Amino acid sequence: MKFSSKTLSQTITQLSLAKEITNIVISPGSRNAPLTIGFTEDSRFNNYSIVDERCAAFFALGMAQQTKKPVALVCTSGSALLNYYPAIAEAFYSDIPLVVISADRPEKLLEIGDGQTINQKNVYENHILYSANCIEGKTHQQHNETVINIALNTAIELSGPVHINLPFSEPLYDLVDDLQVRPQHVPARKVTTINESVTAEILKLKTLWDTSEKILILMGVQSPDVISETMLQKITADKSVVIMTETTSNLHSDDTISAIDQLIAPFSETDFKALQPDLLITLGGMIVSKKVKAFLRNYSPKNHFHIDSKKAYDSYFSLTGHIKTTPKYVFEQLLAQPLNKVSNYRKTIFEIKERRVLKHNEYKTKTPYSDFKVYQSIFDVLPNDYQLQLSNSTAIRYAQFFKLDKSIAVFCNRGTSGIDGSMSTAIGAANQADRPVLFITGDLSFFYDSNALWNNYIPENFKIIVVNNSGGGIFRVLPKAKTMTHFETFFETRHHLTAAHVASQYGCHYAKATDLDSLQLELDKLFTISEESGPRILEIFTPPELNDQVLSDYFKYLQ
Repeated sequence: MKFSSKTLSQTITQLSLAKEITNIVISPGSRNAPLTIGFTEDSRFNNYSIVDERCAAFFALGMAQQTKKPVALVCTSGSALLNYYPAIAEAFYSDIPLVVISADRPEKLLEIGDGQTINQKNVYENHILYSANCIEGKTHQQHNETVINIALNTAIELSGPVHINLPFSEPLYDLVDDLQVRPQHVPARKVTTINESVTAEILKLKTLWDTSEKILILMGVQSPDVISETMLQKITADKSVVIMTETTSNLHSDDTISAIDQLIAPFSETDFKALQPDLLITLGGMIVSKKVKAFLRNYSPKNHFHIDSKKAYDSYFSLTGHIKTTPKYVFEQLLAQPLNKVSNYRKTIFEIKERRVLKHNEYKTKTPYSDFKVYQSIFDVLPNDYQLQLSNSTAIRYAQFFKLDKSIAVFCNRGTSGIDGSMSTAIGAANQADRPVLFITGDLSFFYDSNALWNNYIPENFKIIVVNNSGGGIFRVLPKAKTMTHFETFFETRHHLTAAHVASQYGCHYAKATDLDSLQLELDKLFTISEESGPRILEIFTPPELNDQVLSDYFKYLQ
């Protein structure tokens, strides 16, 4: 085995191994040659080469999303690391562990007009858990080992992004046969979430739980199996409890309100007051539904507790408690001595839900070919045990309307809700997933991230559905947006692009649908053709002028 002659390279690679950080995504460059040599010369690392740094970062994010372990990104100096920033921000808000390892010029070459040089220290200042600024030279070894240990341990312990900046002077390609440094490994701490403060907060919540007649539990983005079936049954046995779940909560059950907008969009003031909770308990990440946010801000709960081991957002301007531990532990304590409370809260809300579901099913039979009909058709035939990756804007919102089997795992970049790296994230996730992955996206998100397909690591069974409504269809739904001057050019951004050319360029199988008959035929092919046949793209064209009207009519029909 060979090693880079640079001690900083040896330090970072050896500490990464010691902490079992072995998935490395490398983008090409010269200043990062010592890092590339260090990682690729050691067979214990799994190295991935992705040219486009923005795609590379989201690919790494998708991998870390699935493994829940840090994935390292390696890039050269200059603007390269700035291209990581969208994924870094997403990782920061979604609690996904990423380790950015950037090569830099030595100090003497900074801010003197040298090429490919920017001020890289603390460049992610507002969206990073820790920045390690290393110094070149053996005399600084203790400092470098300390900050690198802190950075890697922070990514592990706090599950988020960190940045390690490493200056290298030339020559950059020299090799040695043995390690010149053997850095001290400071192990990451095992984070405990049970302490006196947590216990005290749970006791406060328990008192409110036992005395509240209307308890609303709202679940945002979370991993599958955060709440078990057994635990769910115990919670919903309480007549005072209503659980609202979003698609990304990965809790798909008839015992919850899974289509929140479907339920509350037609509500009157009387209905909202009936739903207004005494106690709101939230868990998971960001919420998609604007309607439920508006409801809880206008009809505030008396008390709001958020359960999360790391952070709590006061999204509804009523936060009274933050319990820094796992939902599993909290609900075990709350349900340890179940009470037979008198309440009609759950009964009242679920009677409304049943009426909404009947109207929803009626409307599905009347819907013309449109975005709504397309998403309905996809979810009608989506096989069980799939992983569903969704892009932002239209795709994630339509997904909220339709029932999913409990075996489906759902992911979406809701930390910052951007369209910029959805496909790259999906491919990174598929690379680590234990089941087939379907990525559903709108046309703008697909074309924006088309370099995601410039990738040698796409699984053979990876599938993409592009719903192409010739622009940003979500803007047609927004109030007053269509009345804006130059709406089609600067808001909707109307285009005539097709994914066929992208599929051809990157060697993906391509099919298209333009009406209901071709849609049903191509969906059947998509899910029945051998999964070893290679990545497949199904592009579904829908009428942009009709889509928003169908959705508007849907909400009217529910009344």
